[in-house]
Formats: sequence, C-alpha cells, structure tokens
Amino acid sequence: MPEDYAADHPLFGGAISSTFPLRFQDVSNIRQVPDHQEVFVDPARDESLIFELLDLKLDVADTGSATWFLQDLATEQEAEGTMAISKGRQGREAQNIVRVYLANLRLKEVGTDVLITAYEPVVINPLSETASTVGAGLAVPAIQSGCMPMSEVFKLALSSFKVNDWSLFGAA
Repeated sequence: MPEDYAADHPLFGGAISSTFPLRFQDVSNIRQVPDHQEVFVDPARDESLIFELLDLKLDVADTGSATWFLQDLATEQEAEGTMAISKGRQGREAQNIVRVYLANLRLKEVGTDVLITAYEPVVINPLSETASTVGAGLAVPAIQSGCMPMSEVFKLALSSFKVNDWSLFGAA
C-alpha cells in the first residue's frame, strides 16, 4: 500500500477517527504526547497533523473561534506575520517558516473545543535539526514528491473527523 494512501486512523483510543495518508506516523510511538493530543508527523517532509481536545472557551465567539486559536498559537510561538517555529528545544536562530492550517470544531454539548492543526514547511532553516533529513532551503512542494498536498490532507482530516464514542467527553 503506498504511503500516501489515505486511511481511517483511530484517535483517542478509537473514540474519534479521521482519515489522512499513511505517511503520517503516530508521534506517541517516538515520544510522550499529552493525553489531550494526537500528533502525527511525516518525518520525510517535516509536515505534521495535530488533533487537540481543549475545554470549551466560553468567552470566544463561534464566528471568530478559529481566528482566536490561530492568534493564540502565533502569540505562543512568538510569530510575527508568517509562522516561524523551532523544533524541540532549538532556539529562534533555527526557526523554520511554516504554513499553518487550523480548524476549530466546537462541541458545545460536551464542553469541548477540538483543534485540528496542520503544519507545512515553506522554508527549512539550515540550522534546524530538520535540515539533515528534509534539506535546507525552500521546501519541495508535496505534489512534486508524489504526495498529497498538505492543504488536501488537512481538508480530508477535517471532513472525515468523526466522534465514535461520546463517553470520551464524560457524556452518558
């Protein structure tokens, strides 16, 4: 089966599922991931896909919630304009320029904000630990590598997102 073949992935012990390419590996097999997150990465492209369950932000309006979360993420990353992100414990001098896709699904009946975030590298910093595997400079577009573009991966993951077991949220 080709690694870009899209398959249904169980999330949070199967309570949720989403469809995205097999080239994305479960990060929890490599390092510890917080219980409220499911993190997948394509190490060959340094692309990542994150599913996160957060307490519902009651003070954030529905119409602006995704924008609010994106601004919160940008503030957390100290981003100015385009998002510049360092890997792990690397400093600002090793930041990569990435394109960020973010969606917020508001599950008000169970008091949860679901964030689906995808990161696609645009420029890999030569000082980044990623440069040794992906290569420094402009990132090669996914389509040129025979991969599904990250924008399509994100749309597929979002459109196929499904809650299979509401008890995950403490609902009866």
